[in-house]
Amino acid sequence: MSTQRNGNAIVKKQLVQRELLRPGAEPWLWHRKANKGFATIPKTMPLVLQIMDDLSNGKPVSSTYLGLWCSTWDNSMVNIAKPPEMAHAAGFTGQRAAYTWGGRMQILRQLAFIDIKPGTAGPISHILIWNPHWVIRWHHAHKTPGLVEANFNALLERALEIGANDMLEDIVIPTPTPPAPAAA
Repeated sequence: MSTQRNGNAIVKKQLVQRELLRPGAEPWLWHRKANKGFATIPKTMPLVLQIMDDLSNGKPVSSTYLGLWCSTWDNSMVNIAKPPEMAHAAGFTGQRAAYTWGGRMQILRQLAFIDIKPGTAGPISHILIWNPHWVIRWHHAHKTPGLVEANFNALLERALEIGANDMLEDIVIPTPTPPAPAAA
């Protein structure tokens, strides 16, 4: 409760400050509850993307990952209908754009940030995006080459600052529940 009160106080203070520094800016600002077509992202995303690029052995994957994230409906699932469009959104252009994008997707899969299933769009049709905090914690625990300790520590510091508990608490892996028997 105290955290919510503190957050509300910060928001109110920032709104006053914003109006003092930029009077009349309100109509020009984005409002997540009023505008459609926007994605929810963790406040740690810049650090998550940096760590992904650190792990990807000189082949940056952050723009590919961000393109995927922005294609979800807050359900961690992406259905790829047009790989060339996803490649373009990730910043890949030219004749090899879709090929390069596909390679980056495989790196993200190998690093366990995503899972890929085939479908009508080809071998990369259905994507599940895992919790990036848990994936990064796994890489840290397993001392994956490329993980920069300073960047991991910066992520921990930011998680503490914003209360991102998934970076701070034990990872609980749920036990799968068997399906109910079919009615006869």
